[in-house]
Amino acid sequence: MMQDREAAIVNFTPSLSFTPSLSSYACAILGGMKNLISLAARSRWIPALAVFVLTAASYAQWSNPADDVPAYHPSAPLNLKALPPILHGAQLTGPNFRYHWQVRVYQLAAQIPGVIYQLPCNCRCDRALGHTSLHSCYENTHSTECDVCAAEGFYAYYKTKAGWTPAQIRAGIAQHEYEKIDLEKQ
Repeated sequence: MMQDREAAIVNFTPSLSFTPSLSSYACAILGGMKNLISLAARSRWIPALAVFVLTAASYAQWSNPADDVPAYHPSAPLNLKALPPILHGAQLTGPNFRYHWQVRVYQLAAQIPGVIYQLPCNCRCDRALGHTSLHSCYENTHSTECDVCAAEGFYAYYKTKAGWTPAQIRAGIAQHEYEKIDLEKQ
């Protein structure tokens, strides 16, 4: 039995197909390095992605779209004369005042400056132009170009004449009731 084992050892010649070569070791090492690099790259993105998802989820959880109200003043100004003037008279002519309703809405807004000072403008000119209330839209020609501002101006005037308070008019604006106003019929 011992002779058979010795004969097997002496007659054993390794096959080239089973002998690991230097190039196969290099391939294995490079393949492992690629996996490590890939894992490292993925592992950098995983925490970043987790932070992003958690931030987005927490923001969405605590933000309320109803709280995103355009700028307005909650109470009447202490001195109406201190407010910037609403365009009037000869200022209501020129290329921005092509339609009757454009002139009319400025005339009506000038009659209720304290009310429109307390109203938001849903065209979001507070973000784009720095306006602080609907009053700001009538200090320049913005309301001639913006149908939202114009419709809110008519809405504010009609509701004020009907006895509504600025808070009630604000609630109507928040419900987009001003959208029912047809500017061409004003």
